Amino acid sequence: MIFNSVVFVLFYLIVTALYFILPYRFRWMLLLAASCYFYITFVPIYIVILGFTIVVDYYAGLFIEKATDPKKRKQLLLCSLVANIGVLFFFKYYNFLNSNISLLFNNFNAKNPLPCLTILLPIGLSFHTFQAMSYTIEVYRGNQKAEKHFGIYSLYVMFYPQLVAGPIERPQNILHQMHEEHPFDYGNMIEGLKQMLWGFFKKLVVADRLSIYVNSIFNNAEVHNGSSIAIACFFFAIQIYCDFSGYSDIAIGCAKTMGFDLMTNFRRPYFAKSINEFWSRWHISLSTWFRDYLYIPLGGNRVTKFKLYRNLFIVFFISGIWHGANYTFIIWGALHAVYTIVGQVITPYTKDIHLKLHINKRITDAVRMFIIIILVTFAWIFFRANSMDNAMTVIHNLRSFGKAPFLGDSISNFGHCLLAISLLLIIEYKKEYYPDKFNFFYHPNIAIRWGSIIIMLAAILLFGVFNGGQFIYFQF
Repeated sequence: MIFNSVVFVLFYLIVTALYFILPYRFRWMLLLAASCYFYITFVPIYIVILGFTIVVDYYAGLFIEKATDPKKRKQLLLCSLVANIGVLFFFKYYNFLNSNISLLFNNFNAKNPLPCLTILLPIGLSFHTFQAMSYTIEVYRGNQKAEKHFGIYSLYVMFYPQLVAGPIERPQNILHQMHEEHPFDYGNMIEGLKQMLWGFFKKLVVADRLSIYVNSIFNNAEVHNGSSIAIACFFFAIQIYCDFSGYSDIAIGCAKTMGFDLMTNFRRPYFAKSINEFWSRWHISLSTWFRDYLYIPLGGNRVTKFKLYRNLFIVFFISGIWHGANYTFIIWGALHAVYTIVGQVITPYTKDIHLKLHINKRITDAVRMFIIIILVTFAWIFFRANSMDNAMTVIHNLRSFGKAPFLGDSISNFGHCLLAISLLLIIEYKKEYYPDKFNFFYHPNIAIRWGSIIIMLAAILLFGVFNGGQFIYFQF
């Protein structure tokens, strides 16, 4: 079941209505049952895998909290982490590693003894694995009490709004909310529905519309010229943002209508003026996860310059692997590592550059944003490419300008793409620089407020692509 489907809308309406009808003590049961149903609509058998990690981490948390011997506590934590990472490795990376081993054996005219398995990746495995790992780590660190209620802990891992693609929640933020009674609140309901509406707009009107053009170019990159490919690269940068942030908006809004507050996952990343700032705005729940559980334990920035750059490279390299078992994702992560390291090196020289050059700060900020967009968009080529060969073809043909750009399946769709992007940029620009002005969704005039909501809903119904398929990040 995916968010951009009629089935999900019906599911959401029924579950939310029952949530407020049922007495408080039964609500966790409803949400857990609904979350299980939501998950098994993808591949039913894989709920067993999810159940296995839930049982392991639930008891690991209890035992870690009880243990007084530091060595035993560490061993229990390692057991939990090995179980989670082991499951993740087997389903996500086994065949990738096995294929590379086969290539190595072929060089020596030998046969790889390991079998090639037909494994379907459980949907959202990386997300709920990282959320489960954050629980045992926080219990180990003493920042979170072990959850005694097995059902509540299961709900923490399986909460259906953010089960498949985040945000990756920390136990300190969400576990206590699952013990609290959430009476119906009109304000929460309206605010949540508005955020869901905005998420549906980004997914159906922008992302899925752009995907028609992007797919037509990337899937046949060898026959396209630089103009077409440059447009496709820019469109994909917008597509992946709207696809993933759209999912996050729907998830956060869906939870909000029931009284749950999930963390913000995106904050208009393409307005960033540095790579560091980009990652403080993009997929915040994952970037902070890597910061707290990998970067800081490695020493963070309180080390020598060489170790600082090493730590940054390790984090982005693993981030690339986390996204997928493919060299394209590794290159994508490595590029961002290089961007970040170079940014660290040149920052002392570029700080307050508008004063040094006697230029208006708005101009230098605009130049910085343009540079970041170009760098990020170039890295997205590897993220989107079907293979390394496909990525190299895209980059090679990107240099061949001169012909008229290919407009995808139709000029009409291309025009809709430009219109959707224009509307998105206007709204995002307003949110970034004028958050308290022209806020039609929250306008004090009821006619303007509801009129803007109706217009947004009409835009979704008229221009939305309803056969665009699942969200991009479901594959992770």
